Amino acid sequence: MNVYDTANKLAGEIKQSEEYMNYKMAKQALNLNYSLKERLAKFEKLRYEEQLEMMQTGKKNEERYKELQKEYEELIEDEEARRYFDAETKFNILIADVNKIIGDTIKDVME
Repeated sequence: MNVYDTANKLAGEIKQSEEYMNYKMAKQALNLNYSLKERLAKFEKLRYEEQLEMMQTGKKNEERYKELQKEYEELIEDEEARRYFDAETKFNILIADVNKIIGDTIKDVME
């Protein structure tokens, strides 16, 4: 089996994973709830802006950070939003773990 076959097999297994399927279902459910989808989009935009600023300046914007915390606390009171965040987190952990395994395997040539 060559590397491309293995990568395609891994891609298929990821798509069959519980983490992927739960995340996909949570996103589909979210698409049916327009107001929640809009609130999450606003939250994601704020989160992205905060992450970008942190990377660029090394400091967090306290006002934006507090706004993010408040918005997150309000969002997770909604069962559907909580399910979405939970599924997103578990899927991101899966992908990060796979990336770490690959990265650890090739780190000797990447240094």
